[in-house]
Amino acid sequence: MTDEHVIIFVKNPVPGTVKTRIARTVGNDQATTVYRHLLRHTQALASQLTVRPVVYYGDFINPDDGWNGYPKHLQTGDDLGQRMLHAFREQFEAGATRVVIIGSDCLDITPAHIGQAFEALNDHDVVIGPAMDGGYYLLGMRAPFAFVFENKPWSQPELLPLTLAELTKQKITYTLLEYLSDIDEWADYEAHLNKP
Repeated sequence: MTDEHVIIFVKNPVPGTVKTRIARTVGNDQATTVYRHLLRHTQALASQLTVRPVVYYGDFINPDDGWNGYPKHLQTGDDLGQRMLHAFREQFEAGATRVVIIGSDCLDITPAHIGQAFEALNDHDVVIGPAMDGGYYLLGMRAPFAFVFENKPWSQPELLPLTLAELTKQKITYTLLEYLSDIDEWADYEAHLNKP
């Protein structure tokens, strides 16, 4: 087994449980349609990777869906940070020396970004794909640095600057990939659809 592991965090496309900020603007059905689009994009991305990803569900493991053929796990923890840390630790314990995690919220991410992340981990402890909204669409590590996941303002614009400040304070080397847009609001999705 390769020592490079990719984690993908997903949810099942159940109306009322996905893309709730989009749902506030256009309703649950449309928000679920958007999320299905995001899932299809992420599945297409996964199929192009040289490393077979491990899929972690946020709600329940669907035994028969678009992720068939991939290892499936359930996220564990009380908040996003705990769930990510648990997944990272599992993959390092499974033999990984470099682990990259992505979600299913970005329509601009490509296999090249995943490749760049692993390349960056040759020379840095951490790599981050920063999102325009102040969070990140990708996180890669050479070890499970627990402090990165603890006491963080998840889904808030100060997440990235606080994380970078803490990495600097802890003397952990890091680098950034290009900034991309997450699809969190209806305006984000409209902007993506209207790209030239």
